[in-house]
Amino acid sequence: MNLTTAVLITGGASGIGKACAEALARQGRPIMIWDIDSKAAAASASQVQQNFNVDTSSYGIDISQFNEFESALTASRMSKHSIGGLVHAAGVDGSVALDDLTPESWQRIMDINLGALPFLTQLLLPDLAANSGSAIVGIASINAHLGNQANLSYSASKSGMLGLVKALADRLANDNIRINAVSPGQIDTPMLAGPMAYMDGLREQFELRILMGRLGQASEVANAVAFLLSDQASYITASELVVDGGNLSSQR
Repeated sequence: MNLTTAVLITGGASGIGKACAEALARQGRPIMIWDIDSKAAAASASQVQQNFNVDTSSYGIDISQFNEFESALTASRMSKHSIGGLVHAAGVDGSVALDDLTPESWQRIMDINLGALPFLTQLLLPDLAANSGSAIVGIASINAHLGNQANLSYSASKSGMLGLVKALADRLANDNIRINAVSPGQIDTPMLAGPMAYMDGLREQFELRILMGRLGQASEVANAVAFLLSDQASYITASELVVDGGNLSSQR
């Protein structure tokens, strides 16, 4: 891993994406933050730069608009740093049950959570191939294994992430680029805060099924991401790292 190479993080203005930016900046990596909220992206990049003394850039983009990726990269690329890492953390929960599902809602979830990754990888391939130790992490979810009738498209997109990572790993190994998935469980982020705010007892239901008895923190997921992007994981590719406090294994 070349610490002077930048890491592009989608969804880097909040939640797991922002925590990833902080964890990687702590290692000395320059950080590029893309987020649909341009002001939040700029604020996150500025905060990371000040707190960790690394170069940063930001760009506001709807990650479902694949045709905008090239111009976004041109606008956010840092002249002093090539790109040696990618974290696709942008995602939406897609809490739409079968009876209310529409083609439009299904496609948007798929495009944001899953479809953006191969096109980002395609665009960044020259950079990644040119830099020793380059790696990619896609954020999946334990819902890829559990499934959930309340968010069909989300569960499907995260299951698709696991298959996509394996398929991309087969291609990217030709250029010595690694790619892995991190599957969080219930993490205390803005995405989870909404449902917990209007459903009494939901936090307790989650915690009851978690062996460690608590929700995870975004920083705990970010630490796993930072590990997979580092040279400490130099022989790990096409793999899934579950960060769920023991939720999947729980029989509670």
